[in-house]
Amino acid sequence: MLIALEESKTVNFCYHVTDPQVGLPLTEDRSRFKLYIGDTGLMVTLAFWDKPFTENELYSKLLADKLPANLDYVYENLVAQMLRAAGNVLYYHTWPKDEKHNYEIDFLLSRGNKLAPIEVKSSGYKTHKSLDEFCKKYSARVGNKYLVYTKDLQKDGEVLLVPMYMTGLL
Repeated sequence: MLIALEESKTVNFCYHVTDPQVGLPLTEDRSRFKLYIGDTGLMVTLAFWDKPFTENELYSKLLADKLPANLDYVYENLVAQMLRAAGNVLYYHTWPKDEKHNYEIDFLLSRGNKLAPIEVKSSGYKTHKSLDEFCKKYSARVGNKYLVYTKDLQKDGEVLLVPMYMTGLL
């Protein structure tokens, strides 16, 4: 069933890697994955199908950042869709922070002989604790570091803060 979904191109699989390195497929764990819908617009429509306002109001509020909902999953799905459209295979990595919490890098790309970790934020929020911890833990393996978010292009130390619309250029 999962293979049929993947082959249909209606979803994008993002596989967990147990030991992030340039050869990401070498340590992929196919039993742990995230699924992203291949069409973010369809996902938003389906997610808010039960709401009492019209589609135009929904998208206007979404675009104006005035929709009273947690939109992390929408932005992460959008980034996944753009990365796949640019020809990337999707991988992510998690590791324990403490007994109850984990750190997570939303996406990992292999670039030359280094990894490019990507953290996605649904707002202008610029903190990137998981990204910082990942870069400390795997410092010898990390090249460019990205935080994809809804504000303008800027740099925060060694992290490049990239507007959503530039994701396909990573």
